[in-house]
Formats: sequence, C-alpha cells, structure tokens
Amino acid sequence: MVGKQSGSPDPKRHLWVLGLIAPASALLPSQLVLHTKAEVFWWIGPIIVLIVIPVLDWVVGEDGTNPRDEDYELLSNDRYYRWCTYLFLPVQLIGLLIAAVMWAGDDLSVIDKLGLAATLGFVSGIGINAAHELGHRVERMERWLSKIALAQSGYGHFFVEHNRGHHVRVATPEDPASARMGETLWEFLPRSVIGGFRSAIKLERARLRRKGHGWWSIHNHVLQAWSMTVLLFGGLLGGFGLRILPYLLLQAVIGVALLETVNYVEHYGLLRRRRPNGNWARCSPRDSWNSDRLVTNIFLFHLQRHSDHHANPGRRYQTLRTSEEAPQLPAGYATMILLAMFPPLWRHVMDARLLAHYGGDISRANIQPRKRGRILAQHGDGMAAAA
Repeated sequence: MVGKQSGSPDPKRHLWVLGLIAPASALLPSQLVLHTKAEVFWWIGPIIVLIVIPVLDWVVGEDGTNPRDEDYELLSNDRYYRWCTYLFLPVQLIGLLIAAVMWAGDDLSVIDKLGLAATLGFVSGIGINAAHELGHRVERMERWLSKIALAQSGYGHFFVEHNRGHHVRVATPEDPASARMGETLWEFLPRSVIGGFRSAIKLERARLRRKGHGWWSIHNHVLQAWSMTVLLFGGLLGGFGLRILPYLLLQAVIGVALLETVNYVEHYGLLRRRRPNGNWARCSPRDSWNSDRLVTNIFLFHLQRHSDHHANPGRRYQTLRTSEEAPQLPAGYATMILLAMFPPLWRHVMDARLLAHYGGDISRANIQPRKRGRILAQHGDGMAAAA
C-alpha cells in the first residue's frame, strides 16, 4: 500500500500557488509594521517557518493521497505546475531589492535590519528548494532558472553537487550531505558545507576535463552559477553602497544553514545496503526520511516526499508519492528543524525511530565513526534481540 489513490489528477492543484507565500514574506514586513506598528514583523520569515507552519502542520495533519499512475503524464506535462516554481524567482528578487532599499536607509534600527535579514535568509533557503526542483529538470531554461534562484544564497555549486554528488552517494558514509547517527547538527553543518563545496569543484573539473575544457571555461556550471551571485550582489552594492553588505552576507549564511539543516533531517542515520560485490544498492524509499504533512509539503513543493524523490529523481514535484515503505518523521520539516537545534532532544526522538527502522539492528545504520563503539555498545541489546 502506497498511500490512498486520489480520484482527481491532483486535489491540491489550486494550493500550490500558496508556495509563493514564502518569497512574498520578504514583501510583507514593511506593510505589516506600517499598519500594526509591531516591529516584530521584520522577523516574519522565521515566524512563518518556525511557528506558523509547525502549528498548521499539527492542526491540518497529513495528506495521504497519491496521484494515480494513469495521471502521471498529464501531471508531468501540465505547465501550471512549472509556473508555480517560475514565479518564485521574481517575487524572491523583488523582495531582496526592497530589503536592500531598507538596509541602505536610516529609518530602521540595527535590530530591525537584522530581523529583515533573517526573513530574507529564510526566503533564500526556501529559494534553494525552488532551485532544487528546477535543477533536476533536463530543459535548458529551467536549469538556468535554477542557477538564478541560487544567486541570493551564493550557493551556486549546489547545482552541481546535489545532482551529481548527493544523488549518487546519498545514505552512504561518502556523502557529506547525509547525516550520521550520533552526529549533531552543529557537527554536521561544517562537514556538509565544506564537503559539498569540495565535491562540486572536483565533479565539475572532471566533467570539463572529459569534454576537453579547462576550469576557466564558459561551460563551467559552477562558475556560471557563482557569476549570478557576483552580478546580483555587485548590482545591489553598486546601487545602495557597502552598508548593505553585512545584511546581504547574513541572509546568505542563514539561507545556506536552513538548507543544510533540512539535509540533516532528510537522511539522518540512514544507510543503503551493500550488494555482494561491495557496491551500494540502488537508492530506495527506505533510504530517506519521509513526512507527508500537508502544509509544509505545499510550501516546499513536496520536498518532504523525499523518499520518492531519491528513488525517482526525474519525477516533478506534483507527481511525487508518499510511501509506507519509507521511514516516517514524527512531524513536518519545520518542526524537525527546531528539534535538530537541540541535539539531546533530537537524539531522544530520532534514535529510537532509526533503531525501529532497522528492526533493532543499529549496526545497519550510518553511524558517526568516532562514536560507533559507544553507540553499538549502547544498543547492543537491541542488536541481540534482532538476531
């Protein structure tokens, strides 16, 4: 059983435009503060993602419906869904322009400008998710739009690393973006950021070499994506001055941290099985944590149906399915991000689920190497019971 089959090609069809609320949150602060006089609304991005969405997830609950196989081609070719992601970009960039005007002015306090930078950072992080959806496509225009969407975060190498690195090595010790059991979020973040950067450079250099190009080539996907950031930041700094630079950098750091925290949640402790020849088995729905909370799925274009995404990376977001085979998170991503910030709470919730997923045999998990002995000893009784 893989979720309930929907009687309609997509009962959520008209909800997907709500995904534009995320980038639009960068347009809201000035108007909300103007009409309410409540300066807390400069922080509307974190408020929506870390408070409003978790509450709505709890109230609305799970989706549980899957598209029918016979509707797959119809949904895949419906351009309405593409426009829901295309429109993310202009809204995102207009919000950044408005923020730059406010950062450059003298009307806001430093605290208010920091709040606005935090809001833009959350928009930037969710923008990486839009780039993620577009970057998986084969159409040239969508791949360029992906690079543009990554410009605000300065994380253009994600375009290369995610598709040709992460998807190949996911749920193995070789993948910097797959968190290990016992690894805290704060240990994971530098490992994933640095490892992903190095991997992208190595992968792109090898691709260019195969095609007979040097690193300094117009065909370099990493340099193409980074050039988008140079043009965007250079234009904003030229128009508004160096005083906005700290806020531009802060929002980029927050955006990257949000993305990598989601990476931490998506694969924590999961390990693909090995074939008899020593190679890793093909990625299956069992190798990614899944969540089918309706509200977060709408805001993140079905990113939480991550198990199906890794098992079938060519599927567009509207065709992704929830699977009972996949290990299930106890809440949506927004709530899990909050849990991840507190390692003891995270391990209390997630280690038991990971142990249950492997039938009590924790040796089947992707364990932090330096903590492996202690974790195996701690869960030795469970391993014996599984045997």
